[in-house]
Amino acid sequence: MDILFEVLFQFLGELLLQIVLEILFELGLQSIAAPFRRKPNPLLAAIGYALFGVIAGALSLAVFPTLFIVSHSGRLASLALTPFLAGSAMVAIGAWRRSRNQELIRLDRFAYGYLFAAAMALMRFNFGH
Repeated sequence: MDILFEVLFQFLGELLLQIVLEILFELGLQSIAAPFRRKPNPLLAAIGYALFGVIAGALSLAVFPTLFIVSHSGRLASLALTPFLAGSAMVAIGAWRRSRNQELIRLDRFAYGYLFAAAMALMRFNFGH
């Protein structure tokens, strides 16, 4: 039973790290995007979010060089699941923002949130200890 809780907490640690960094990134983009109301090309936006995900992954490794999940199979499962869950969390945040008539950015959509989290998770998976 202890192993189950340990695996659950390791997985939640990776997921929370991705969601927190996505939210911080979104807050930063909201403040930067205010003067620029023109919509960027979706392909360029996707490339940008992937690059920012890689940067966020590298920065998170500077702070947390040891991955929260110890086993290799657990890391693979996290690599598959956490971007999906983080993208879903960004959709929920976007729906919450929409209900309050706040302006949305692309990161509030599943595909962009997933892409950001997947790039971050890949960076952590490949270079974490």
